[in-house]
Amino acid sequence: MSAAKADSKQFRKMTESPVCPLICKLAVPTTISMLVTGIYNTADTYFVSQIGKSASAAVSVVFSLMALIQAIGFTLGMGSGSIISRSLGAKDTDTASKTFSTGFFSALGLGALITALGLIFLEPIMNVLGSTETALPYAKTYARYILVGAPIMMGSYVLNNLWRWEGKALFSMIGIGLGGVLNIFLDPLFINVFDLGIAGAAMATLLSQCVSFTLLLIPVLMKKNISKLSFSLFSKELSLHGNIWFTGLPSLLRQGLASISTIFLNHQGGLLAGDSALSAMGIFSKVTMLIFCILLGIGQGYQPVLGFNFGAKKWDRMRTAFIFTWIFGTAIMLTFAIPLYLFADSLMPLFIDDPEVISIGAQALRMEAFMLPLLTVNVMCNMTFQSTGERFKAALLSCLRQGIFFIPCVFILPYFFGVHGIEALYPVCDLLSCLVSLPFAVLFLYNLTHNKLAAQQKG
Repeated sequence: MSAAKADSKQFRKMTESPVCPLICKLAVPTTISMLVTGIYNTADTYFVSQIGKSASAAVSVVFSLMALIQAIGFTLGMGSGSIISRSLGAKDTDTASKTFSTGFFSALGLGALITALGLIFLEPIMNVLGSTETALPYAKTYARYILVGAPIMMGSYVLNNLWRWEGKALFSMIGIGLGGVLNIFLDPLFINVFDLGIAGAAMATLLSQCVSFTLLLIPVLMKKNISKLSFSLFSKELSLHGNIWFTGLPSLLRQGLASISTIFLNHQGGLLAGDSALSAMGIFSKVTMLIFCILLGIGQGYQPVLGFNFGAKKWDRMRTAFIFTWIFGTAIMLTFAIPLYLFADSLMPLFIDDPEVISIGAQALRMEAFMLPLLTVNVMCNMTFQSTGERFKAALLSCLRQGIFFIPCVFILPYFFGVHGIEALYPVCDLLSCLVSLPFAVLFLYNLTHNKLAAQQKG
C-alpha cells in the first residue's frame, strides 16, 4: 500500500468508524503502556524500599526532579501531538511534519541542557527538593543516572505522543511497554543479584528508557508514521515554537506544579515525621498513580479521536466521544476505588515493614479511594481543551489539583491537623478540582449539543 493510501485510510478510520469502539481500540494499547510505566515505577519503589527507609525517601525526593523533566517532555510531546492531530484532521501534512520535527529536536536539546546543569549543581538541587541529611547520599546517587537520561526521556515523550495522536498507539505500547517490562526485571537483578543498591535501580531505569526510545524511534526511521522527521524541517519560526509550548502548557503546568508540590510536601512531611512521611507519601503516590494510569490511558485513547474530528469539524462525533469517555472512565475508577479502600492496610506492608510508614500511607489511600470516581471530570476537561486548542481553559484546569489547591493546602492542613493533614492532602485537592471542573464539562457539552462550537469555529 502506498503512503498516500495508508494516510487516507488512517484519516477515514479516525473520522468515520464508530466512535465508542474506536476509542476503546485506541485506549487498550495506551492503557497498557501507561500501566506498564506505572508498574515499573511502583517496582522501583518496592525494591528500593527494601534497602531502607532513607533510600525510599530518596526516591520520593528525586521523583520531583523526574516530574520536572517529564513536565518539559510532556509539554513538547502533548503540544506537538495536539497540533499534529488537528493538522492531519484538516489534511495538512506539511504542518504536522514541521511540528513533529521541531518538537522532537527541541526535546533532545533541552534534555542535554538539563543534564549538564543538573550534574553541575547536583547537591544543591537535592537540598532544594527537600532531601533530609540521611536521604541525601541515596538521592544524589539515584539522581545522577536520571539526569544522564534526560534527553532520552524527553525525546521518548515526543515520540510516544506522535504515535498516540496519529492514532497508531500500538507503536507507543510496544516502545513504552517493553522498556517498562525490562525495568521490572532489571531492578531485582541490579539491586539484589549484583548488589548495586539504589544505583542499580537508577541504572535499570536509565537502560529501560534507552530501550524505549530506540523502539519508539525505529518505526519513524522506517517511515511508518504520517508526519515526517528531518532536522531540515526544524522550524526557525517563533510562532510554531510558541504554538507548541502554549498548546502543551497544561502539561507543563500540571507536571511542573507536581514537582513543586512534591518539594513542599517533602519539606512539610519531613518536618512532621521525617523519612516516615516522605516514604509513606512516596508509596502512596506510586500506588494511586498505578490506578490513575488507567484513566490516563483511556483519556489518551480519546484525545486523537477528538483532535482528528475537531480538525474535520465533525461535532456530533466529538460529543459522542466526550460522553462515552466520561461515563466509561468514571465506571473504571469506581471499580478500583472499592478494593483500594478495603485493602489499603494490606498494600502498604508489601512495600516496607515500618509501622509508622504503613499507618500514614494506609490512611491516605483509604481517603483517596472516595475521590477516585471524581477524578474523571478534571482529566476529561483538561484533555478535551488541550485537544481542541483552548489553551487558557486547559491551562487553568491543569493547575487545580497540583497548584491552585495543593500549594495552600500543603501548608494549611498540616498546620491544623498535623500528619493527618498530610494524609488528607490529595483527597481534598481532588474533591475541589472536581467541583471546579464540572461546570466546564457541562458547558462544553451544551455548546456541542446546540452547535455553538461550530459557530465559534466559523467566527
